[in-house]
Amino acid sequence: MATAAACISFASPSPARVVIRRQTRASASASATDRQEVVSPKRRLPLRKVPGDYGPPVVGAIRDRYEYFYGPGGRDGFFAARVRAHRSTVVRLNMPPGPFVARDPRVVALLDAASFPVLFDTSLVDKTDLFTGTFMPSTDLNGGYRVLSYLDPSEPNQAPVKTLLFYLLSHRRQQVIPKFREVSARCSASPPHLVEDTLLHSLRLPPALVKKDYDRLADFFRDAAKAVVDEGERLGIAREEAVHNILFALCFNSFGGMKILFPTLVKWLGRAGARVHGRLATEVRGAVRDNGGEVTMKALAEMPLVKSAVYEALRIEPPVAMQYGRAKRDMVVESHDYGYEVREGEMLFGYQPMATKDPRVFARPEEYVPDRFLGEDGARLLRHVVWSNGPETAAPTLHDKQCAGKDFVVLVARLLLVELFLRYDSFDVESHLHARLICHRHLAQEGHLLTTAGQSLRRPVILFSVLFFFTKYFSSISNFFTLYGVINQLVRIRSCTGSDFLC
Repeated sequence: MATAAACISFASPSPARVVIRRQTRASASASATDRQEVVSPKRRLPLRKVPGDYGPPVVGAIRDRYEYFYGPGGRDGFFAARVRAHRSTVVRLNMPPGPFVARDPRVVALLDAASFPVLFDTSLVDKTDLFTGTFMPSTDLNGGYRVLSYLDPSEPNQAPVKTLLFYLLSHRRQQVIPKFREVSARCSASPPHLVEDTLLHSLRLPPALVKKDYDRLADFFRDAAKAVVDEGERLGIAREEAVHNILFALCFNSFGGMKILFPTLVKWLGRAGARVHGRLATEVRGAVRDNGGEVTMKALAEMPLVKSAVYEALRIEPPVAMQYGRAKRDMVVESHDYGYEVREGEMLFGYQPMATKDPRVFARPEEYVPDRFLGEDGARLLRHVVWSNGPETAAPTLHDKQCAGKDFVVLVARLLLVELFLRYDSFDVESHLHARLICHRHLAQEGHLLTTAGQSLRRPVILFSVLFFFTKYFSSISNFFTLYGVINQLVRIRSCTGSDFLC
């Protein structure tokens, strides 16, 4: 699936073509305004004590962990049960992994669209070492460095490292569409609960298990990403630190995110039915035809339904479901109906699907509605699409934790839909578990991304389907083990057009 996402070149760019869009005061102010508008306003709501409890030490955390992973309804059921039991969307509970990985699993959970955005306000919450929640993996997994995802915006390294990622995204932006199309044209059961919980949820796996493979990846980036590392050095970042940040951003953030987003997008579209597919195919083919038969940014801008369909997938099943922040001071967190007093130092946790499927914001929240974000009413809802660790209407800045690649992710997801509907009139998801796709051909051409019924799936859809099959399983084990799987897949990747490209 990595090959289906994009090819990113690290070759030295031509100075005439490299333009880094520095954020102006006006644009920074606009982003701050968009972000602030999503954070709950001061409404003088009645105060209520945060309900819920953590149970006995150790035992309570293990109990919650087991219910989280193996209880009825999965993760959604775990949180929904707490909301029903306490009649509150702000509750106290324990978050995995708990004993004996996390020192303190206690959190205040924010489970609606009104309270969740507090986690975006870095004047209220501290983000230091909270990327993976109540525990932080060993820095030995990242060459001994705390990479960008673990930095708080107040730390001196945050701005230069995020600037470097903006540079990485911008200096080959002209190649994203052609390389995506070039690659797409070339494409051709869980262990027992007790065993899984004991081996994968209760103990940290030693970094030595993946060190050899990780070092091979680092060596690749030292050579292939030399131009970007040079830019990092110019920004004041040590070369080794730049290498490990680039590796983490591409192998964990980008690849890890896409291996969840792409199958999710196909799953929900497959369920949408032939009528929706027909509308998308008509829009895609018409826009491409009107632009000389080429897929360009101008053509993409003429596909509003495609963009809305991507936003809807990001809303209904965000690729990163959880965000954390530690309260910097005593404050009141507001839900739709109450204010809750939170003390300085308490851990705040947000489960994003509860916020983005809040029935008081979205009509038919559990349904995939591809045209939900069309028109003026739809545009107003975008502020509540927060998959990027910030509202969709805001742009990431050097001083927040919003995803630096936010717009890139939406772009490549749109490109995936364009490729699908240039080739196929419709497709079905036959099985929820195996994500077997039955496609109705539009063009009879060898090497299609997908296949018709009865034919074996070609790469990268083999990887595509396998990753979708294991997505739920991967979500139930430690981030360390996920990284181990990512590394082992990436070390097998070879160049698609030469040593300058990572596919």
